[in-house]
Amino acid sequence: MFSDKKKILIIDDEADLIALAKQRLEAGGYRVFYAEDGEDGIKMAAKEKPDLILLDIMMPKKDGFEVLQHLKSDANMWNIPVVMLTVRTETEAMFKAKDLGAVDYFIKTDDWQELVKYISRYLSR
Repeated sequence: MFSDKKKILIIDDEADLIALAKQRLEAGGYRVFYAEDGEDGIKMAAKEKPDLILLDIMMPKKDGFEVLQHLKSDANMWNIPVVMLTVRTETEAMFKAKDLGAVDYFIKTDDWQELVKYISRYLSR
C-alpha cells in the first residue's frame, strides 16, 4: 500500500510547520518523513531515499545551504530534487540555493495548496 506513494522528506526545525506540512502533504497522498535539523536530515535522506526534499535554510547544526551542498555532492543522493522552503526572501539566498542545486525556492506561507499543487506537478513528471 505504501510502496506506490511518493515520499517527501521535510527538513525543518519548526515543529508547527512540520506538523502542518505533514498534514497537508499526507492529505495529498504522500508519505512524509521529517528531520528537525540538518544533520538528521542528511541521515534521513540517505536512509529513506525520498522522491523530493523540502529544506529550510535557517536550522541548527547545519543550515540548509550546507545540507543542500552535502546532498548534491553525495553519489547516492545528488539526484533527489530539493525545494527550499524558507522565510528568507532575499534574491541572494534564492540564487545561492539554485547555484547549489535546488530545483525551486518557496517562501513559507499559509498557501499550502499552492505548494501541494506544485509538488504534485513536479513529481508527476
